[in-house]
Amino acid sequence: MEESSTRSEDMKNTEKKKRKEEEEEQEEEVFSFSKKAAEEEEEDEDQSDSEDSVFSGLEDSGSDSEDDEDEEEGEEGGSHDEDDDDDDDDDVKAEPQQVKKKKKKKKQEVIKAAEEEKKDEYEHDSSDEEDIRNTVGNIPMEWYKDFPHIGYDLDGKKIFKPIRNKDELDDFLDKMENPDYWRTVHDKQTGSDITLSDEQVELVNRLQRGQFGDVNFNEYQPSVDFFSKDVMIHPVTNRPADKRSFIPSLIEKEKVSKLVHAIKMGWIKPRRKEDDSKGRYYDLWANEDSSILARHRMHLPAPKTPLPGHQESYNPPPEYLFTDEERALWEQQDPIDRKLPFVPQRFSSLRQVPAFPRFIHERFERCLDLYLCPRQRKMRVNVNPEDLIPNLPKPKDLQPFPTTQSLVYRGHSGLVRSISVSPSGQWLASGSDDGSIRFWEVCSSRCMKTVQVGGAVKSVTWNPNPSVCLLAVALDSVVLILSPCLADRQVVSASERLLIGQQEADTTEGAGPVTWSETEGEELNQGIRLKIQHPKAVHQVQWHAKGDYLASVMPDHSSHLQVFIHQMSKRRSQNPFRKNKGLVQCVSFHPIRPYFFVATQRSVRIYNLVKQEMTKKLQANSKWISSMAVHPGGDHVICGSYDCRLSWFDLDLSTKPYKMLRHHKKAVRAVAFHRLYPLFASASDDGSVIVCHGTVYNDLLQNPLIVPVKVLKGHVMTHDLGVLDVTFHPTQPWIFSSGSDATIRLFT
Repeated sequence: MEESSTRSEDMKNTEKKKRKEEEEEQEEEVFSFSKKAAEEEEEDEDQSDSEDSVFSGLEDSGSDSEDDEDEEEGEEGGSHDEDDDDDDDDDVKAEPQQVKKKKKKKKQEVIKAAEEEKKDEYEHDSSDEEDIRNTVGNIPMEWYKDFPHIGYDLDGKKIFKPIRNKDELDDFLDKMENPDYWRTVHDKQTGSDITLSDEQVELVNRLQRGQFGDVNFNEYQPSVDFFSKDVMIHPVTNRPADKRSFIPSLIEKEKVSKLVHAIKMGWIKPRRKEDDSKGRYYDLWANEDSSILARHRMHLPAPKTPLPGHQESYNPPPEYLFTDEERALWEQQDPIDRKLPFVPQRFSSLRQVPAFPRFIHERFERCLDLYLCPRQRKMRVNVNPEDLIPNLPKPKDLQPFPTTQSLVYRGHSGLVRSISVSPSGQWLASGSDDGSIRFWEVCSSRCMKTVQVGGAVKSVTWNPNPSVCLLAVALDSVVLILSPCLADRQVVSASERLLIGQQEADTTEGAGPVTWSETEGEELNQGIRLKIQHPKAVHQVQWHAKGDYLASVMPDHSSHLQVFIHQMSKRRSQNPFRKNKGLVQCVSFHPIRPYFFVATQRSVRIYNLVKQEMTKKLQANSKWISSMAVHPGGDHVICGSYDCRLSWFDLDLSTKPYKMLRHHKKAVRAVAFHRLYPLFASASDDGSVIVCHGTVYNDLLQNPLIVPVKVLKGHVMTHDLGVLDVTFHPTQPWIFSSGSDATIRLFT
């Protein structure tokens, strides 16, 4: 028993020794790689330490060694060198001891290095999980914008935001001063700025260029063919097939049974097979009559191509063939203007007809016509044309108005530019380019008096006040005041008193641009009482309704002296405007209120003479205003223009025309209102005078009624000029017109 116990103990000891040896061998295997590295380094540093050359000390005896053992080896090597033959047996014995020492020493160094690596294993770990300090996860960081912290670290403690956030100025200064600004990125999770290393910058650049992140990765490396194209004898794996590979699947059986049940119940309907007989390409218009489109209400069938005619035959009649002249004309024309897109040709037989060269082009044009040309069905509305015409009263119901030419006043030898009727309606004054002013009796067309003024007369106007008998005449740059003495003694004496009333104040006048002067001698005998000298040529004169004030117009772009207002009783003149507001064409006084109308080329300005300000500006919507007339009520204005238009303005309604009348074919020269009857007229260069009925209602909600009633013709056009002036009789529905044919005509 004792022997058996001792044997068992010996067995245990031997097993322990074996285990120790196996553990040492395993350690040597684990650190074999580090051994080799250490050995290579030692070989590079000093070849005398290598295991392979035992006698390395003999070769490197003179080298300085840091190790004491190396020095001893060097000495031993030197002794061997001196007495190599004698001590050969001793060297052989010393070899194993030296090698054992070296192995033991290297083993200790490798174990020490391995322990250091174990200690520093987690210090340089760069995995994403360990490097993230903020543990909130992948969430929007805006959730923490109202909190002082930005998240939590690994220990669960709050990560507080930086005390002071950078503003734009700090960011700009950092950009200017920090050389690493371009490689600095802001970490939203930690709130800190991180400077990228060169490797990270290179990685970002590679990814931006669309390259792989790893520099050493070869995207074009040859692929390994694991399975060759040749059929091998033995399989890749000799694993037996599963049982489920040859047993019907119960899951699939259940699915199929459900589908069958759904089809039986009608929940699933089988797919209809598409009819392939139609094909991908088919004639779009083949069966259009029976198609769904034909039954559509707004469908329009495509237009058919015209059938070929005789000219498209291969053997057309001779009259369809082109002659040389027709062929040359056809070649000169544009393709759009040609009647035929081809030249008719004749062939003796159909076999000789070549292929049509424009076939593809013609088919393409047909396709474009079908595809691009819009076809729209216009819904015609059955409207009675008579309903579109406004319900205007018949002209017979609007009488009286002038209809026929009654008298012709002949005597002038030049253009009769202006006419005017006296307030009593008995006398008519006319001014002509022949330098004369004639006074006519209206009823008999007899010329009662002729006054030669020595120049072309631009404008004549009777004073509207019936208690005086005066006429204003515009001649070059002078305005003449005539007393024709064609009234009773009381009217003539009242006229004389008006002209002589302020003779003593005449001495102070004359310093301004306008000078007043009295006439003498022959001019006084002819009836010319006053001369008003203007700085420029006067084109129009216009009286105020009360007869004391007179306005004169001198159109001039460069000056503000275009309008003057003269007072007869005090012999004073004044310029009402300081600035030039445009080229003045004509002026007019309001018949009742203290308003002054000034017509420029494109607009009519209305001024309040009491307040001395502009109250309204009327836009005529015409290129050049030629004439203007104010309604006796004062709330309506008509303007004629050289672009054949007549504009009616309702001052209470708008500053734009209430109605535009385009009845004339040429320029409108003059317009006029009747003082008593609802009539107005316009004279044009086309030789006609159009009389219109214009009723103005007292009810402000009712628009004026404008109806053209008569076109009066009689003047002969000379030098492309027609009727130059028109005016109504003060009491009768008669109208006077003067023309370029040197005549004056009365229509009654």
